[in-house]
Amino acid sequence: MAAMKKTLIAVFVAAFAAYIGSRYLKLREVILASREVPVKHLPRCHYLQNIEYGAEDITILRDGLAFLSTGLKFPWLPSFSDEPGKMYVLDLLHPKPTPVELKINGELDLSSFNPHGISAYVDEADDIVYLFVVNHPQKHTSQIEIFHFVEENTLVHLKTITHPLLNSVNDIVAVGVESFYVTNDRYFYNDVLHILCVLVLGRTWSDVVYYSPKEVRVAADGFMASNGINMSPDKRYIYVADIIDHEIDVFERREGEQLVYLKSVAVGSLCDNIEVDHRTGDLWLGCHPNSLKLLAYDPKDPPGSEIIKIKNIHSEQPVVSQEYLDNGRVLMASTVAAPYEGKLLIGTAFHKAMCCDLK
Repeated sequence: MAAMKKTLIAVFVAAFAAYIGSRYLKLREVILASREVPVKHLPRCHYLQNIEYGAEDITILRDGLAFLSTGLKFPWLPSFSDEPGKMYVLDLLHPKPTPVELKINGELDLSSFNPHGISAYVDEADDIVYLFVVNHPQKHTSQIEIFHFVEENTLVHLKTITHPLLNSVNDIVAVGVESFYVTNDRYFYNDVLHILCVLVLGRTWSDVVYYSPKEVRVAADGFMASNGINMSPDKRYIYVADIIDHEIDVFERREGEQLVYLKSVAVGSLCDNIEVDHRTGDLWLGCHPNSLKLLAYDPKDPPGSEIIKIKNIHSEQPVVSQEYLDNGRVLMASTVAAPYEGKLLIGTAFHKAMCCDLK
C-alpha cells in the first residue's frame, strides 16, 4: 500500500511537472520571448516635440486634427514621470505639426488623470467634436471621460462614466454622443490571478462591452486579452486586437448594436491599438515584437517597435505587411500608428512619439 501511494505521488508530480513545463514553453511562445526583429525604418521620420513620456493612443479627425493621450502609468510598465497624464492636439495640415497641450476645463480631478485609449466622435447634426478617454485614476480602476473639444486647444469635461462591466478598460471606440464599445483586457484585478488565468491556464475571459445610457452589456467575449478596438470608415465593422492571441478579430455591427464575429487575421505580433485609414480602410497597428523585453525593460536591451498594416481585411486573402521595425534604439514600445494623407504618427507606451512620411 505504501509503495502504491509513493508511485501515485511520483506519477502526479511527474504529470504536474510536465504540465508546468508545457505551459512555460507555451508562455514563451505567447509573449514571443525569443523573437528578434530587424531594423526597417521609414525614409523620413522625426520625433514630435513635447512628447517625452509616451503617447499610448492617437486618433485623427478627417480634417487632420490629431489627439494624443500621454503619460500613461500602467501596471508592469515603466514610467519616467511623476506628473499626471495629459492630452495633446496636433494639426497635421500645418507645415510643421507640433503637439500642443490641451487645457482641460470642468470638474475632472486632473491630479490623478491617467489617460489610456481614446476615441473621437463628430456629431453629424452640429459638427461638435466629442473626445472619449479611458482614465485610470487609481490602479485597477477604469472610467470613461467624455469631453467637448472647443476652440483650438481646450477640452471641456462633460461627464464621467463608471459601471461594473467597465472593469479593466483598455481602449474605446465611440459610436454616439454617449455610446461606445470598450475592451476589457483582463478578468481579474489581481495581477497574480491575471497571470495565472491568462498565461498559465490560457483562459479566454476577456471581453468587449457595449455602453449606452439605456443599455450596458457584453457584446463579444472569448478573447485572451482584448486590447485595441476601432471601426471601419463605413461604420459597418468593428475590429478588435487580441494582443496575446496575435490576431485581429473582425465583427459586423448589426441592428441593436449586436456584434457578429466574422473572421480573425493573424499578425504574428503583440498588437496594441488599431487605427483605420479613413480613405482606404487599411488597418494600422502599433505592436510589441517581444513582450518579455517590454515587461523586463532593460535599457541595454530595450523593447522594440513594430508597425503592421492590414490591407483588404475583408477579402479572402488580407495582406499583412510590416511597415516599420526598430530594435528599441530609436523607438521603444510602439502602441499605435495613425495614418493621415501620406503621414504616419507613431506613439509609444512610455517613450517618444514620431511623425513619418509615407510618400
